[in-house]
Amino acid sequence: MNAPQPDLLSGLLQRYSVGTKHLADPAPTLDELRRMTDAALRAPDHAGLVPFRFAAIRGQARERLADLFEQAAALAGKSAADAARDRLRALDAPLLVAVIARIDPGHPVATLHEQWMTVGGALTNLLNAAHAMGYGGKMLSGGKVRAAPVVAAFCEPGEQLVGWVVLGTPRKPGTPKFNKPDAADVMRDWPPF
Repeated sequence: MNAPQPDLLSGLLQRYSVGTKHLADPAPTLDELRRMTDAALRAPDHAGLVPFRFAAIRGQARERLADLFEQAAALAGKSAADAARDRLRALDAPLLVAVIARIDPGHPVATLHEQWMTVGGALTNLLNAAHAMGYGGKMLSGGKVRAAPVVAAFCEPGEQLVGWVVLGTPRKPGTPKFNKPDAADVMRDWPPF
């Protein structure tokens, strides 16, 4: 028997990632970002641990990020054309949110993988909250999360730059680019019979 789906589940089943070329203004407001962060803070946690923080890159701050991306590309030996392309990536989305992990290898309660699960849960909650509020977005990472000038700009000692969430208003209703696997392929009984 199929039970009616609560609004939350219905929204989750409709969510898909939206890349930068499909995002436009308006971006979430500061108040909306705070509500998304409240959702992120309800991620799985262990002993009240919050092994993450976010940094909103809005407005003119995107130009500073673009400078950092271009600098990182130059340090990596990329051509001027490739460095210019990297620069533009920081300006593609209306809003970027840096995701920074604070993983404590000596934490007395939470193991490393539990801390990383909390970071992932926070990221997922943030994206789900954005979708519920009518925004689109996705997580981006790549080599820049290890580039010295970018890391120095975002991270304090002991932190790791995970990547960026790009956010904005979807230009048009869309669909996922690829077919998701069937749930029966992902969830099975154990032990197999």
